[in-house]
Amino acid sequence: MRIGGLASGMDIDQLVSDLMKAERIPLDKLYQKKQILEWQRDDYRSMNTLLQDLDSYIFNNLTLQSNILKKKTSSSDESVVTATANASAANISTNLTVTKVATSATWVSAASASYTPSGTDTTLKINVTNGDGTSPTNPVTITIAANSSLDSVIAQLNSNNDLGISVFHDTQTGQISIIKKDTGAAASLVMGDATTASFFQSLGFTGATDGVELTGKTAGEDAQFTINGLTTSRSSNTFTINGVIYTLKKPGSSTINTSTDTDHMFNTIKGFVDKYNEVIGKINAKISEERYRDYTPLTDEQKEAMTEKQIELWEEKAKSGLLRRDSILSSGLSQMRLDLYSQVSDPSVNSNYDTLSEIGITTSSNYLENGKLIIDETKLRDAIEKDPNAIYQLFNASGTDFDTKGIAKRLRDTIKNTIGKIEAKAGKTIWTNNQFEIGKSLNDLDQRIDDFEDRLKQIEDRYWRQFTAMEKAIQRANEQSMYLMNAFGGGV
Repeated sequence: MRIGGLASGMDIDQLVSDLMKAERIPLDKLYQKKQILEWQRDDYRSMNTLLQDLDSYIFNNLTLQSNILKKKTSSSDESVVTATANASAANISTNLTVTKVATSATWVSAASASYTPSGTDTTLKINVTNGDGTSPTNPVTITIAANSSLDSVIAQLNSNNDLGISVFHDTQTGQISIIKKDTGAAASLVMGDATTASFFQSLGFTGATDGVELTGKTAGEDAQFTINGLTTSRSSNTFTINGVIYTLKKPGSSTINTSTDTDHMFNTIKGFVDKYNEVIGKINAKISEERYRDYTPLTDEQKEAMTEKQIELWEEKAKSGLLRRDSILSSGLSQMRLDLYSQVSDPSVNSNYDTLSEIGITTSSNYLENGKLIIDETKLRDAIEKDPNAIYQLFNASGTDFDTKGIAKRLRDTIKNTIGKIEAKAGKTIWTNNQFEIGKSLNDLDQRIDDFEDRLKQIEDRYWRQFTAMEKAIQRANEQSMYLMNAFGGGV
């Protein structure tokens, strides 16, 4: 039982509270240390996010040939033919004359459909040949469920990818038309058995016969054209020749010019430079932040005495400099600078473009900018125009050691290594504290905090026992004094 100053008249609650404030000072320091570690962990993770963003940009834009070595095409008559080109296409001019565009095979029923739903399932077997002469696994088998309506049958035929057809029912004439989705002269639909032939007869194809192609056919045609003097054909109007994808529209002539998309490559490299400068700028700012050691994390009691703005300003100072001169980040930045400026000596790299400076990318002369990259736009565009593949190889040479690896590959290795070291120090959000260094320190602090809080409870209980004993003693003294006063007063 706690007695709060009834005998002594003292504010025991306040006395114990004041005494416990002094006792809690070491605990507050533990909480402050924990808060600093949590802030530091979060700072490390924010740096990893920056590095991961840079790595993603490099991978998505510099390492994939199709993304950096884009080609552009132009057609002198886009109503005749259009074209696009992949990264492997040569910079050439192509003359193309279209004689005939490819068409699809069609089948039209001779009579109106007389289809009536069957009371049992019906299995159809159709041997299919596509317009280019290829076939799916034949026969294509389709099961028509019992009591299926004509609309549901047509929907089922339309949705079968192996058949590759579109079926239309004209409700006015009652006829059925079928068109092959692909083009080409080789397309055919052959009845696989008598049941299938009978089924198509019910759709109005009166001549349908087992083992014979469906009647009412208008054959598809292959596209015929002349390209740079060579007359040839294709089953489709869209086809690829030497990395250029042509799409024929109608008979006629057109000239297709294929060239390097200089603007795209330039903008991709400029985007990398901008991203790199942004990342190293933020990391350099973080590792050079001033550390204000007098601004320790605030306790709950201190926060209660401050406004939100005061708390914000205080914590801004308290959080500053937690990664000042960090060795992991500093060494990572140093290695990235080495990655960028070292010569790439792989045989696949043109010796005229084996360093960044030779394509117009250099370091700022202002040492305060900590290795910021500067682009000479004219020089970079000129290098891209002269040998775009050499620029690609400068970034992506697939050497096995540092000297022969492309710049993008070196950077990604360094970023991966730096991220790994930071994760060992500060972990990832999905990791438990036992998996990284700061986390283990946080676990240790949590245990020390728990132990100290248990100890504070014991100390507080001891204070209360001591004050309670004092109150009891004072009470007994008061009782004895009253007794004596009563005794002497009574004898007068």
